[in-house]
Amino acid sequence: MNKQPEITDKTRQTFINVFCDLYSQKPIEKISIQEIANKSGYNRSTFYQYFTDIYALLDYVEENVLKSINQEMARRELSTHTFQDALQCLENTEEISVLKALLGDYGSVHFVERLKREIPFERLIVDLPTNDILAPYLIEFYISTLISLFRLWIRNGKDLSSEELVKLINSLFANGITPYHIFGTVNEE
Repeated sequence: MNKQPEITDKTRQTFINVFCDLYSQKPIEKISIQEIANKSGYNRSTFYQYFTDIYALLDYVEENVLKSINQEMARRELSTHTFQDALQCLENTEEISVLKALLGDYGSVHFVERLKREIPFERLIVDLPTNDILAPYLIEFYISTLISLFRLWIRNGKDLSSEELVKLINSLFANGITPYHIFGTVNEE
């Protein structure tokens, strides 16, 4: 007897949601299939009908997030507000809780590196010298900063509006942190 696709999708999504909830709280090595099954309300054998192990589940989740972001970016025609477009693409992924887990404290550096490679962030950087020896460093700085600030924003429960975050990031890239006087005054000697 074949299962109905909506039941299959619901079961898979339940495993994903439970996994992401656990993954946002502890490292993947500390998550067991039994724990996922128990919290999902299914048994281990049902889990194995969908995924071969926890790492296959993680791969599935990562692939879906990257696919969703790529599709969202492909649908958009990037404007002059390039970072805002990228932020909206990340923010519009179907499950922000999944992205929060993948980019959280226990998330994998591997995923962040994949995100940097697979999402065409470099097209967000305008007026960057492409033939300059410094270009790869500038791109890495730009992309790493964007991802780190996005991670912090998600971790802080989106305490700024997306417009405020974009304004802050644009200001930081244009003027550095000096206008914010974060480190107090400088001693003149």
